[in-house]
Amino acid sequence: MSRLILKLAAPAILSNITVPLLGLVDVAIVGHLGAPHFIGAIAVGGMIFNIIYWLFGFLRMGTSGMVAQAYGRQDREEIRLILLRALGIGGVISLLLVALQVPIGRLAFFLVETTPEVRFWAMRYFHICVWGAPAVLGLYGLTGWYIGMQNTRYPMYIAIAQNCINIATSGWLVFGMGMQVEGVAYGTLIAQYAGLLLALLLLKSYRSPYFQEGRRKTTSVLWPQALNRTALLRFFRLNRDIFLRTLCLVAVTTFFTSAGAGQGELILAANTLLMQLFTLFSYFMDGFAYAGEALVGRYIGADDRMSLWRCVRSLMGWG
Repeated sequence: MSRLILKLAAPAILSNITVPLLGLVDVAIVGHLGAPHFIGAIAVGGMIFNIIYWLFGFLRMGTSGMVAQAYGRQDREEIRLILLRALGIGGVISLLLVALQVPIGRLAFFLVETTPEVRFWAMRYFHICVWGAPAVLGLYGLTGWYIGMQNTRYPMYIAIAQNCINIATSGWLVFGMGMQVEGVAYGTLIAQYAGLLLALLLLKSYRSPYFQEGRRKTTSVLWPQALNRTALLRFFRLNRDIFLRTLCLVAVTTFFTSAGAGQGELILAANTLLMQLFTLFSYFMDGFAYAGEALVGRYIGADDRMSLWRCVRSLMGWG
């Protein structure tokens, strides 16, 4: 069982640790601009998107669990329906975020106390990066689907490619084109859509028999089934607790950044570096959480209680 856990956890760990490492790179890039308010702007802008996107993290976590159960039952049609459902819900939420970006931005900056310089640059960062919402939430659904299909390698490829593109474009735009915080924001935006494109290309070439045999029905036929009222209510009911749990985590990290912002640019910049190091360990441990989501869901779907408890014991041991 440990070998199976590590087979899923190792690629997830590699992809997860690129997230805080990328945050450190962004901080390093703007840090070379020579003023702490640039670092503060990245911190506040990043915090706002953490609040927004983490709240919709159920699109990944809920999707992976439900797909894993369908995988365990060998329910090929439900595997495709869950993917369409996650992409459809993510698409609607992302369009609402883009359409309501002005009131959302005003509310966010009203709640976070910052200096005028940090506020100015953080707002510019926010209004550029918010256009990446469709890509981010689409990737949540696709990543959760791949994990539920017992495949953590594809999310690893996507994360590594996305972060390499982000680092390269952000560095080029800031140091080569003379941009400031906008360069990091545009680099992030480009990388988000590049990651979504790669995820869709990998999906198109996906060779799992569970997915290939489900293609007998066209997508246009499956959409009404995926978005019917009963299925949507079940999706949101199952993800309610994940949403509340994430809300608690967001409240803690938001307080950390907000309290630092109220004490000046230098404290905010220092707290940003500390938080990046803290999240590095958190993302490392999340690799085992991904393995747990995939395997536990699979064994519950297959009604294999013996393997389920072996898996739980092994995960506790690795934790």
